[in-house]
Amino acid sequence: MERMDCAKAALALLFAAALSLQPGRATLAAPLTITVADFDYKDTSGEVRDQRAEHRARIAHFAELVRENLSAKGDYRVLPFDCPQRPCTPIRMGSDDFIAAARRTGARFVVYGGILKVSTLVQNGLVEVVDLQNEKLILKRTVSFRGDNDEAYRRAAAFVDETVRDAMKEK
Repeated sequence: MERMDCAKAALALLFAAALSLQPGRATLAAPLTITVADFDYKDTSGEVRDQRAEHRARIAHFAELVRENLSAKGDYRVLPFDCPQRPCTPIRMGSDDFIAAARRTGARFVVYGGILKVSTLVQNGLVEVVDLQNEKLILKRTVSFRGDNDEAYRRAAAFVDETVRDAMKEK
């Protein structure tokens, strides 16, 4: 009987030791903090129909999609980017005010950029990520996509998410 009790005690100790080696919730790395600013938009396509309202809505939704995509897997904590008057972009705010606003979010990284509509179907964009802590540009990438509808913007936002994630792998 004593032998059985010793075996049970040894097994319990082994189990407890194994549990103590598992990373607890508190010891796991916290998600990286990131903020996504609004994106600038310019239409140089020369189309006759006034699409400004549609484009304003799409570009605002584009930034929301990038935020949602980055936060979806839980590896990034996306913090809100606020400024006195939208859109919150470096062009509208000026670079010094923009960086100051990005720092006020408490995020380590800021994602921003713009989209240029060059023709009826072709849009080009620029996406940048700055490490606010180290004052370093870690991503500057041009993107191009076809289409001027909600689906085209969804696909472009998904591509931006993947591009940002690739750039952040070593952070």
